[in-house]
Amino acid sequence: MDPRVEKLAKLLVQYSVELKKGQTVLIAGDACAGPLLREIYRQALRAGAFPITNVSLDGMEDIFWREANDDQLTYVSPFRKFQIERIDAQIGIWADSNTRHLTGVDPAKMAKSAAARKPLTKLFLERAAKKELRWSGTLWPTHAFAQDAEMSLADFEEFVFQAGHLNDADPIKTWRAISRRQQALTDAMNKAKEIRIVAPDTDLTLSVRGRRWINCDGHENFPDGEVFTGPVEKDVNGHIRFSFPAVHGGREVTGAFLEFKAGKVAQARADKGEDFLRAMVDMDAGSCYLGELAFGVNYNIGRYMRNTLFDEKIGGTVHIALGSGYPETGNANESGLHWDLVCDTRTGGKIYADGQLIQENGVFKDKRFPQPERPARKTRRKTT
Repeated sequence: MDPRVEKLAKLLVQYSVELKKGQTVLIAGDACAGPLLREIYRQALRAGAFPITNVSLDGMEDIFWREANDDQLTYVSPFRKFQIERIDAQIGIWADSNTRHLTGVDPAKMAKSAAARKPLTKLFLERAAKKELRWSGTLWPTHAFAQDAEMSLADFEEFVFQAGHLNDADPIKTWRAISRRQQALTDAMNKAKEIRIVAPDTDLTLSVRGRRWINCDGHENFPDGEVFTGPVEKDVNGHIRFSFPAVHGGREVTGAFLEFKAGKVAQARADKGEDFLRAMVDMDAGSCYLGELAFGVNYNIGRYMRNTLFDEKIGGTVHIALGSGYPETGNANESGLHWDLVCDTRTGGKIYADGQLIQENGVFKDKRFPQPERPARKTRRKTT
């Protein structure tokens, strides 16, 4: 087994969810992520915890969307509710063997099912905000993910491990150092009242008055690298063009454009997937408002991978999320939707906080904040 798999499992258990003796942890993922699932299970036992598992099989989700009737689509499992109420931690592994397997699903069915599960989402987020439930999600490299990124599986594996600094001797030590750099940005943003994003076909102003910014340093997602908040729900105005195709539920939307008035989506357009975009915006009362605004600050991720876990962390980008917000930020928006959409500000982009330019072309003005890594300096060999 690749030794970095053990490093990742240890990091998730010891650092990300900080699992303690006597705690109950749910470990969930697809069976094709078996090596990582088994190693997390091993590390959880060594920590003295009580691990329970939820391992899914390829094709089961396809069967559900093809066969489920309206009652089954809107069924809210009391067993899942019981789990959310009782577990101390949850570690999820994404491992798709086909990232397009939901392309043929009716968006209305997906919206109906997500809206019905909104109480579970709310319960989960509330317990997480109170630190009663710690959670983390990561990705297991598969051929499907590698194909989306237009890479070989070997190259994609190397990318994943490099993005998480798992080639380092002590990745936990590395992430603690990253956390300190990101905290400087977090502290500065907690003093801001308004953020303005200017980029090609983008001029969006969001109020963050009284909202709390959160340092995402490898606990909830891994690999991580963002600083986020929840904007004031009815104080978002302007328009934004998203630079990369936006993927949600296996569906892809290209050239997405949103216009906001008083916080609400007033116009939604796309070059491809416009019907799906509009269906998601209209999912429920909260899906047309924003639940999140974030800076991507992982400069180890430098290119679009067609995977939100990585794309929203790209150093020099910003993203917003339609739908539910995180209570710990002060955002109270509730929805069955949480969809992150990314705007690249590395070319011609500017970000202002309370009228002051804080980032240009993807680089923060304040050197205390996360910065692109400088390439190693080449040394010349002396000649005689």
